Amino acid sequence: MTSAASGTGRPAVSRGMDPGPAGPVLVVFAGLPGVGKSTLALRVGAALRAPVLPVDPVERALGRYGLVGDVPGMAAYGALAGLAEVQLDLGLSVVIDAVNPVASARGLWHDLAERAGVPLRVIEVHCGDEAEHRRRVEARQPAEPDPHVPTWEQTLLRRAEYEPIIGPRLVVDTALATDPLPPILSYLH
Repeated sequence: MTSAASGTGRPAVSRGMDPGPAGPVLVVFAGLPGVGKSTLALRVGAALRAPVLPVDPVERALGRYGLVGDVPGMAAYGALAGLAEVQLDLGLSVVIDAVNPVASARGLWHDLAERAGVPLRVIEVHCGDEAEHRRRVEARQPAEPDPHVPTWEQTLLRRAEYEPIIGPRLVVDTALATDPLPPILSYLH
C-alpha cells in the first residue's frame, strides 16, 4: 500500500503505457536498510530509463581508502549529489538510492533539485512487518563480515537515530502484497 503524505504528484496518463514524467525529475528513496529501497530504485530507474545512483558503493570505496565514520558518510552523499547534478544538467531524471536518515542528508537533494530546476520526489520505504524486515536484513549478511552490511542490531540502532521526514513524500510499505511500482510511477508524474 502507498500513500501520499503532504502533497501529490500529477496524475499518470492511463493508456496502458507509462510515459514517464514530463521532464527530468530527481527521485530520492529513503528508508532503513533491508526495507526494499534498492529493489524499488532499480525498478523505477528502469521504468524511467534513468540512472540509479546508490550510495552504498560510494561509501565502500571511501572505506577502502581508510575513510570511515560520519564524515565520509556525508562525503558519499555529497559525491552522489555531484554525480546526480551532472545527469540532471544533461536533461536526465536521476534515482537516488540511500538511507537518507537525517535532515542534513535530505537537504542535499532539496538544494540540488532547486539548483537544477527539477521537481524532487521523495519515496520513503518501510517494511511494516518487523519479522519480515529482520529476515531481509539477516538474509543479506555475507559469509565474511562486512562493515558496510548492517546487522539487525545495527539496523535497530539506525532506526532509533532515523529522523522523521518532513515534507511531501510518498510512503511505501513493502510488506504488503501489492506491487508498489504503479503508484510510485503515478506519484512521479
